[in-house]
Amino acid sequence: MGDIAYQLVGSGARKLVFFHGLMGRGRNFGAIARRLGDEFTSLLVDMPNHGESAWTESFSYLDMADALAEVVRDEFASSDGKLESVALVGHSMGGKAAMVLALRHPELIERLAVVDIAPGASGSSPGGFEDLLTSMTTVDLTTVTRRSDADAQLLDRIPDTTIRQFLLQNLRPAGSGSYAWQPNLAMLTGALDEILGWPEFVAPPYTGPVLWIAGEKSNYIREEDDALMRALFPRVRKVTIRDSGHWVHSEQPERFLATLRYFLDQPNPEHPSGV
Repeated sequence: MGDIAYQLVGSGARKLVFFHGLMGRGRNFGAIARRLGDEFTSLLVDMPNHGESAWTESFSYLDMADALAEVVRDEFASSDGKLESVALVGHSMGGKAAMVLALRHPELIERLAVVDIAPGASGSSPGGFEDLLTSMTTVDLTTVTRRSDADAQLLDRIPDTTIRQFLLQNLRPAGSGSYAWQPNLAMLTGALDEILGWPEFVAPPYTGPVLWIAGEKSNYIREEDDALMRALFPRVRKVTIRDSGHWVHSEQPERFLATLRYFLDQPNPEHPSGV
């Protein structure tokens, strides 16, 4: 897997990593990371095929998790090679990657927060990611000379201004007044079954503390997901954020931050640091 881009935010002694969801980018968690910056140094990752990170020919949660594990290991290992305590937060697609990473590389992750996604098939619904990616592919980029041109083309298909602006963050100047989508849109659209699915692999349960955050108005976490989640993550605690859809951290940032901060501050007696 090619180079993975990231930025560091904050100066705190504790270590925190954020994985964004489909069509996002690391800086989507920038405001949250800055609010935690006195206590944490946060690693904001551009997931593969997104933002400044390299593209891949295919989509694999296993390959992604293994590559991201190396980034965490390289960035947060101390000078003597000992890994510092790392907390991991993943939203949507990034939440699945975070779960896979914790299961395959549990020695790296002291605690895990999974935001509005579950292991297993996520399914799709009207207005879901299948519709959003399809809408992006219909934009005639040859007629786009400014971001507002693409916004106008998406208006009928995506009437929600917030969602359109979220998608349009991925539109970048491509020279000579033209624009292009920065993510690997064609590959990601073709790999939606894999993105919405769950990889087959065998690993022991992850025994660190896990916070499972659901959006009250979202349908990405269902009652039938509980059994598998608790089998894979026996120390999980589920919290629902009121008045929130799928993008919990942007729709209810104060509630999300308060919930995350409380979780991060809880002691973990099974970890050598106790933190």
